[in-house]
Amino acid sequence: MANVMVVGSGIIGLSTALALSRHKDVCVAIVSKHMPGDYDIEFASPWAGANYWPVGKPGSSLQKFEKATWPELERICRDIPEAGVHFQESKIYGRTRDAGSATGQWFEELCKEDAWFKDVAPNFRVLPRSELPPDCDTGTAFTSVCINTAVYLPWILGQCVKNGVTVKRGVLSHISEASAYHPAGRADVIVNCTGLLASKLRGVMDTNVYPGRGQIVLVRNEAGKMYTTSGTEDGSDEATYIMQRAVGGGTILGGCLQHGSWESQPDPNLAQRIMQRAIDLCPHLAPQTGKVSELSIIRHGVGLRPMRKGGPRVEKEKIGDQWVVHNYGHAGYGYQSGWGSAWEAERLALEILGHSAKARL
Repeated sequence: MANVMVVGSGIIGLSTALALSRHKDVCVAIVSKHMPGDYDIEFASPWAGANYWPVGKPGSSLQKFEKATWPELERICRDIPEAGVHFQESKIYGRTRDAGSATGQWFEELCKEDAWFKDVAPNFRVLPRSELPPDCDTGTAFTSVCINTAVYLPWILGQCVKNGVTVKRGVLSHISEASAYHPAGRADVIVNCTGLLASKLRGVMDTNVYPGRGQIVLVRNEAGKMYTTSGTEDGSDEATYIMQRAVGGGTILGGCLQHGSWESQPDPNLAQRIMQRAIDLCPHLAPQTGKVSELSIIRHGVGLRPMRKGGPRVEKEKIGDQWVVHNYGHAGYGYQSGWGSAWEAERLALEILGHSAKARL
């Protein structure tokens, strides 16, 4: 029996643990500071929309992970209703003036009318000018999924437990300390899915990792579809996106992408701009007055995306005498790239253990 210890219980950690737990001769355990159900500034996964809006550049590892992830999200949505995922139409609007801005760069691939994922996401079409907002130059629509994170994360955790995964809370100061949390007393492989904390964890201390602050408002109002634009008039790091979560999860209104900010408290002025922009883009949110006062607010939230210069890090490394597989740095794309990334981390871990695994990418 081979022993694997996964560090982190966000979307990347849980997906990787589940992938590994399907091997009956691998004993998987999870240790994490935060768990599904927690709301903490360090724990990005609960704050996400979350959906499938590909942004990886062609040929990048992120693009490969996103492409590999869609069929699994589609399968879960179709066959496992209790996972908290539903199909929803997306409308993506682009403005040429946003090129080079923080959000313009963020959504550069997403907003292309000849996007690489046009043959991946169902029902992809280019919108005629008559369907575009007045200030937008391009537009596409396709069928995507939106995920209720409060349901989806516990569902994956439950699947892990069903497969015999042991789950513990713990705070590590060095990545090597994870090994001792395994029920066997030592892990043959540690899988590092620590997200933003990879920048602070000794033994890793990845200086390429930094926070990408996002702010959202969760409301009860229903949008019916998902929407986004490539930028706003309110600042180069502010964005407009609307995502209606599955099974009563409310509608996420966002947002911003503030590189390097660790600020945990919502900015009330930004919140007002977010809500008004969302209503302007989707009047269905406030059909009677078109005003923010018509929104029924569940909560304001701030999440720190685990950004990484160079994109996600999915590779193996020997730290001291301990093999580690890194799987972190997915920025705001963990849900839409998580399964592809998990399968690559699974392949690397099995490679270290001397197992054979069919590549899924």
